Amino acid sequence: MRRVELFEIMRKDNEFGLSIRAIAEKRGVHRRMVRQAIASPVPPERKVPERHCPVMTDDLKAFIDGILVADKDAPKKQRHTARRLWQRCRDEFGSSVAEVTIRRYVRGRRRELGVGIQAFVPQHHAIGVQAEVDFYEAVIDFPFGRRKAKIITVRSEFSAASLHIAYPAQTQSALIEGISLGLEFLGGVFASMRFDNLTQAVARIVRGERRIEQDRFIAFRSHYLFESSFTSPGIEGAHEKGGIENEVGRFRRRWLTPVPNVSSWAELNHYLRACCIKDLGRTLPGAAMTVGAAADLERALLKHLPAERFEVCELAEARADAKARVSVRAVRYSVPASLVGRKLQVRVSPMSVEISHEGRVVATHDRLHLRGAESLMLDHYLDVFSDKPGAFPGSLPLHQARSRGDFPASYDTLWTKLKTRAGDKAGTRAMIEVLLLHRKHPQEVVAAAVDQALHLGAIDPSLIEMLARQRAQGALFEPAPAEVGELARYDRPLPDTSCYDGLLTMAVTS
Repeated sequence: MRRVELFEIMRKDNEFGLSIRAIAEKRGVHRRMVRQAIASPVPPERKVPERHCPVMTDDLKAFIDGILVADKDAPKKQRHTARRLWQRCRDEFGSSVAEVTIRRYVRGRRRELGVGIQAFVPQHHAIGVQAEVDFYEAVIDFPFGRRKAKIITVRSEFSAASLHIAYPAQTQSALIEGISLGLEFLGGVFASMRFDNLTQAVARIVRGERRIEQDRFIAFRSHYLFESSFTSPGIEGAHEKGGIENEVGRFRRRWLTPVPNVSSWAELNHYLRACCIKDLGRTLPGAAMTVGAAADLERALLKHLPAERFEVCELAEARADAKARVSVRAVRYSVPASLVGRKLQVRVSPMSVEISHEGRVVATHDRLHLRGAESLMLDHYLDVFSDKPGAFPGSLPLHQARSRGDFPASYDTLWTKLKTRAGDKAGTRAMIEVLLLHRKHPQEVVAAAVDQALHLGAIDPSLIEMLARQRAQGALFEPAPAEVGELARYDRPLPDTSCYDGLLTMAVTS
């Protein structure tokens, strides 16, 4: 029982007419406590005796205080910890004081001296003036494994409405696209936007508040006509935009816990957008309206969005090497083998790489971000495999096609049957003829035609082409089973060849 409850019971006993001695005996307490309960319903504070540590001498305290004051001007990573102070007291003074005693004393003295303690001032955010931008990381489960997503957040300081967009890597194109989508979600352009010192935006930090910004970021800022501001370098900068830092922690705990399981990046971003829309219905502590209502109020005061988006894709040129690959940001992507040695145009977006030749798109790949990685499409090498069928079985394009599911098990079954019937080289060339059908028909149509051909027991590439063409046209070929005995109506009597025996006799006589 708590003391305040005991005091209440004893006050009721006193009101009932019991004496102090009777109450003390009944409740098993001292008469002094009964008198305290009768005097006041609030129990008095317990007296804590002052404790004296004989080994913490005045000289030792002065020594520690001097170090704590001197540490104010020392580099942050070279200041004394409580453990280091305990070591110095032991080594330089020969003191036997316990480490926990030093820790307790240092903790109290730091508060008194104001060392390592910062005070912050609540801020008032004017409507329609500033938004904050930040990247953070979150772990996501995909069918191909667990990946760490880089999520960009664009948040209004006034309404706290925000949009979160996930990318495989923190690139400049992701920053630009993320801000564009965020401004569209919030309904307009803010007068100012606040950033960390992202390398995608800041080329170099100079003295004071000045930053040398990236050329492409300056062009993007000019397109939307907003002002940019940057926080202080280091951990201090995080305190200068506490709103978005708190938003990141809240959003990660609310919507990314437990770890989301999605099938693709597109599904992940669809999920994140739905979460942001749901968050519009929440109300911040002390606010008179919901986040969505504040965002609607702010939208009328924002500058209108430009008629066109800023070009997110980065343009580059690359020459195809002897293995029909172009190198883009230290990653190799395949192109049709006929373009070996040609100079090609490349458009790099946050999620894909598009390669063109003379104004025609010749290859599209999902963008990779691991240096030295390769993305090779099997179709780009089929013409080479026709001339060099021996290179097909152990090729990297075939291995990647199997990993992506573009070369299913039915293809391997067909390939084995073709090699058994016609030999390795001829069978492989026949298999390549089947793969070339993907240039005329979708993947699922050709795969279905292969399955049907295997079911019919016919593996000729011409038949598979006919089946794929019929499927593409919607006319499916399904042979009807014949009943036993129905074929008897096609039976005919054997011809009489006795007349030909007379010709043979005449030939012998002559």
